[in-house]
Amino acid sequence: MKAARADETPDEPIALHQRAISDLRYIRETMERAGEFTAVPGWGGVGMGVIALAGAFTAAQQPNSERWLAVWLAVAVLAIAVASWAMLRKASRAGIALLAGPGRKFALSFLPPVVAGAVLTIALYRVGTIELLAGVWLLLYGAAVATAGAFSVRIVPVMGLCFMAFGVVALFTPAAWNDVLLAAGFGGLQIGFGVAIARRHGG
Repeated sequence: MKAARADETPDEPIALHQRAISDLRYIRETMERAGEFTAVPGWGGVGMGVIALAGAFTAAQQPNSERWLAVWLAVAVLAIAVASWAMLRKASRAGIALLAGPGRKFALSFLPPVVAGAVLTIALYRVGTIELLAGVWLLLYGAAVATAGAFSVRIVPVMGLCFMAFGVVALFTPAAWNDVLLAAGFGGLQIGFGVAIARRHGG
């Protein structure tokens, strides 16, 4: 029987080494998934987009800026209600805690830009520069989604950046375009990304 050569490596250490690499890869992927907030509601986003499209059409018919603002504030309240319900439902179905781990980080990153948007809405209304609100809303909502999206699936921060781009356009274009840009952003982007999130990430 032929003796094993000194420079030959036994099969078992190679198998153990490969198994260790495979185990480490599995652990890393599991930790990455555990660090993602996956309860961002895709179909809820679609619902928000439909509400925004209806709101844009209604707001464009209003005779003055105060009523225009009232329509969009109503749209915001309805959209928040739909998003909250959809997020709670998706989180419950997936067994995800909304206010712990990635969910807490997501919320803490999302809220500051949204609060800033609310404060700027009041300030701009008081000084009579409502025409800037469309850009402010799109820009700061996009910032909220982009920063919070760092703790979610990859498509979420991309959506946020798209909203920010629409916000920049709205800030530097005539006010007559505001409803179109709001419809394109809060309607079109929300529906498009919502469908993608729903299909790829479970609803």
